[in-house]
Amino acid sequence: MSAVPSSRGAASGTSSTDADPRPHVVVLGAGFAGLAAVRTLRRAPVRTTLVDRHSYSTFQPLLYQVATGALNPGDITYGARGFAAHTGASFRKGAVQKVDPETRTISLDVGPDLHYDYLVIANGVTTNYFGVPGAAENAYPIYTRAEALAVRDRMTGYLERIAATGERRGASVVVVGGGATGVEMAGTLAELRNTVLPDRYPELDPSEVHVVLVEMTDTLLPPFAKKLRDYAAEQLRARGVELRLETAVKEVRPECVVLADGTELEAQMTIWATGVAAHAEIGDWGLRQGRGGRILVGGDLRVPEHPEILAAGDVGLIEDDPLPQLAQPALQTGQHAGRTIARLVAGEPTERFKYKDKGTMATIGRGSAIADIAHGPKLVGVLAWLIWMFVHVFSLLGNRNRIFVSLGLTFRYLAQRRGQMVVGDPEDRPPNR
Repeated sequence: MSAVPSSRGAASGTSSTDADPRPHVVVLGAGFAGLAAVRTLRRAPVRTTLVDRHSYSTFQPLLYQVATGALNPGDITYGARGFAAHTGASFRKGAVQKVDPETRTISLDVGPDLHYDYLVIANGVTTNYFGVPGAAENAYPIYTRAEALAVRDRMTGYLERIAATGERRGASVVVVGGGATGVEMAGTLAELRNTVLPDRYPELDPSEVHVVLVEMTDTLLPPFAKKLRDYAAEQLRARGVELRLETAVKEVRPECVVLADGTELEAQMTIWATGVAAHAEIGDWGLRQGRGGRILVGGDLRVPEHPEILAAGDVGLIEDDPLPQLAQPALQTGQHAGRTIARLVAGEPTERFKYKDKGTMATIGRGSAIADIAHGPKLVGVLAWLIWMFVHVFSLLGNRNRIFVSLGLTFRYLAQRRGQMVVGDPEDRPPNR
């Protein structure tokens, strides 16, 4: 692949100045891919600006632990400004309103426009409701910190109302989606029902609290081997989760989920853990998009029509080699995007991205997880759970977060009946209204 040098100067509308002639790289998104790109660029002869609508980066794989009260949101977030400072970059907080590839200009909702010589789009994706009526209004996604907190506050608020009013009635939670997030969420909720509720909420009969997982296909966790999928299903059932496989959702209402066959499942809370799509505003940026609105890129992660633009992480889609939307592909594409820009600045040809599959993991609950290690064993049970714990804690940014997450998960899983749930203010409104 050939090198395409960046044209700079006032005529091109880019951001190089007489005071600092280095090419300006703007990275949109402080997720796995964006941070990996910024870190990779720290020794390159460029100046880098990291942009995100939030002033922090969220470790998304543990959001469900925040949603179920095991961790504080601060335990899995890290300041974006601090990260930028450590890597020699600058930070701009703001929501991207428009990207103009012709003038190489980025408009934010606050402050002056940004001009770039190279752009890395790594702003992730958002929840996809697949056009299901009522899902956006009544279901609770857990893709962001705010959404995880909404789930936690809805759950604890409902339990507190029962305790205050003395009502002798149960509750039902429907989790839509049989991927890793849905399985982890359903398993954790069932364990809370079995271990924490009898002690903390004696007003509520645990046998009247139902956790239902609805999955449209005939299996859970489709990327995993059959042995691991079967183990996960067995462990969920052992914890009292009702599995509804090969079941499509027709509508989500405030108090129930309507299935394709007309069955109505009572649901005091519906958690939407299936499907992602690119943010809607990307459609206005003049870039070609593929399935789920993802930006189509070549093998070196550059947009063919605008080779100074790269897309990494969930938002990018290599036309002839689509990657799974997981943490490892995001990290690796972010690193490759940074290396690609460094090569372009040096006048060197780019290289095709090659994904190194390290495997994938999911936890079902206390002492129960599955680990599909690439070129290695397929593990279940306590050993897989310990590996899951180590990998997730090690992957966090900052020693403080590693320590607090280790303590929080230790209390959650090793001292369940004496553990405390992190609670917040009651939240009675649907999260998207």
